[in-house]
Amino acid sequence: MINYLRQGLLIFGFTLLGEALQMLLPLPIPAAIYGLVFLFLALCLKLVKVEHVKEFSGFLLTIMPLLFVAPTVNLLESWGLLLPNIGWILLLIAASTILVFGVSGIVCQAVCKKEDDHE
Repeated sequence: MINYLRQGLLIFGFTLLGEALQMLLPLPIPAAIYGLVFLFLALCLKLVKVEHVKEFSGFLLTIMPLLFVAPTVNLLESWGLLLPNIGWILLLIAASTILVFGVSGIVCQAVCKKEDDHE
């Protein structure tokens, strides 16, 4: 239990750092993205070990669908504003999904090729 608390505080510390940076910089980047980038850099630079966040991050991934309930309810409350633009919204969702699939496939192939070259 103490381990979860320590790991959660570490992750939330990076989130808080992202919130602070968003207040300082006038860029339209969400605070959560800043926090994730800082955590990623800390992991890459070995300032934070994977073991320091592994269990709590697994817990967050497990409850992730629950975290989408509130934003979904907010979208349903704004249905009147969304309905006139539903065609554009669906087009953007489809285009971004295809783009993510394509980029993910290219990255996956590059990583697999790099692993094969190392063997």
